[in-house]
Amino acid sequence: MDMWEPFIRAVEKEVPDADIVHDKFHVSKYLGEAVDKVRRQEHKQLMAQGDKTLKGTRQLWLYNPQNFSAEQAEEFCTLKDLQLKVARAWAAKELFSKFWAYQEEGWARRFFKDWFGWVSRSRLKPMVQVAQMLKRHLDHLLTYLKHRITNAVTEGLNSKIQSLKAAARGFRNFRNYRTRILFFCGKLNLYPL
Repeated sequence: MDMWEPFIRAVEKEVPDADIVHDKFHVSKYLGEAVDKVRRQEHKQLMAQGDKTLKGTRQLWLYNPQNFSAEQAEEFCTLKDLQLKVARAWAAKELFSKFWAYQEEGWARRFFKDWFGWVSRSRLKPMVQVAQMLKRHLDHLLTYLKHRITNAVTEGLNSKIQSLKAAARGFRNFRNYRTRILFFCGKLNLYPL
């Protein structure tokens, strides 16, 4: 689940013996948003000096480098070597992905402590804020190591449902909305027998 406090409180109240697992998707989302905030702040500062280094680079900092074209990979490699604040933020985000690979809680805690210390000293306020939030929820992040589950399928369906809702620009009644969801998300075989 997400790290939103009302979700956590509801689970703790209604299902007190349940293990709460904070999802990799949400952690990645928060880290990605922090990287983008750092990029926007730095871009604004650079533009004030007439420096267009970060102009048009947003997607490079947010995409997975494994999906880059050769041209994008070369451009990104050059950007990473320019001692930019956004490059440090991106490196912190990428480094955190190693957290999920740990098998033992003790090693994961040690990794987190080192990562948190590095990010805290980075003076990158958006990254520090996310690191502090992750620290507050560390026990529920570590629960992932026990269960190795995510809600990626649910998030994917929710995203698809939201796009159906937006494309329709509203529904007159819930029945039509439900039918559209079932039609597009139900994986129905509509071919004649």
